[in-house]
Amino acid sequence: MPMYPHASEGSGGPIPNWIPDPARAYIAHTSEGRSLREVAAEYGCTASTILRQVRRLKARREDPLVDDILDRLGAAVVTKTSSEGYESMSAMPQRAQMIDDDTLKREAARVLRRLCEGDAILLVGIGMPQAVVLKSDSDPTRLATLPRAVAQAFVLKEWVSCYRAGKVTRYRITEMGRCALKRILAERHNQKVAARGLAEAPSPFLTQNTTIEEVTREGRNGAERLRVNLAESPLGALARRREKDGSPFLTAALVLAGETLRDDFERAQMGPRVGQNWDRFLTAGARGDFGSDSRGEGNESARHHVAEALRELGPGLGDVALRVCCFLEGVESTEKRLGWAARSGKIVLRIALQRLHAHYVEKGRL
Repeated sequence: MPMYPHASEGSGGPIPNWIPDPARAYIAHTSEGRSLREVAAEYGCTASTILRQVRRLKARREDPLVDDILDRLGAAVVTKTSSEGYESMSAMPQRAQMIDDDTLKREAARVLRRLCEGDAILLVGIGMPQAVVLKSDSDPTRLATLPRAVAQAFVLKEWVSCYRAGKVTRYRITEMGRCALKRILAERHNQKVAARGLAEAPSPFLTQNTTIEEVTREGRNGAERLRVNLAESPLGALARRREKDGSPFLTAALVLAGETLRDDFERAQMGPRVGQNWDRFLTAGARGDFGSDSRGEGNESARHHVAEALRELGPGLGDVALRVCCFLEGVESTEKRLGWAARSGKIVLRIALQRLHAHYVEKGRL
């Protein structure tokens, strides 16, 4: 019998599957009081290996997120001793604070890709229920928000690492985090391929060290395939451009408006069926009721925010905002796809962001 039975859906198991083995071994030794040799025997390794894992986790407890989640993991298991030795663990109320495996994958696909962008950082404040992803420059821009429990999972799995501790601790994505993101995205792609009955999909490990993602999205003209650089969004590239007088082409307020739209869009896409057709909000005469396609999936509030913003922008402005900010399509590609004149796309995008910013200010979101 495995030392820590992985929790399955509806099983009531105390520890989710995503908890790394070293953390499980640490809890077995420190909370259950099992010997290093006994734990090592369960894992098929040496006692010295388990000792190194325990010592490393103990050192990592200087990070408040690691310390808190290890405390909760220890409290979530109760050792029952009998003549047969150590039996299975029972769940405590703390288990309700643990995120499940599906939630972790969905949030990782959304948040880790934002952490791949340039100098993006994850900030977690002491006692704060939400963490935030920001662009770490002189004028920080919020890229995403996430529950504290999700940030804890990222830290425990070493997808992010701390580079500055304090009342607000700062983290950056690690190579393990980048590889995890690529595997998750590849698994999603493979599931779509399998669902459509196409040829065998490639292994998720083949692309885990690249920064290019191929995205398939559903539109009014059928499926479109886009290649996206996870390291930077088109909006981020435009934000670095300068006018002739040295002023930024896009102000920080306009970038924030675009990032807010993207954050809502990605939250809205977190349901099992992520192929939401947004084009009908952009095409004149085909802007039907939003709720008819949602089927209750994903984040309804985020879906409402996106639909409301696109209706405010209307065709043209909504097209360019959606394609550049959300689909991460380059401005030149958007110009060609929409049949616009060269170099007109960035001007239209700026107008769209100005209207979008005014919309968010009116709604009290900025």
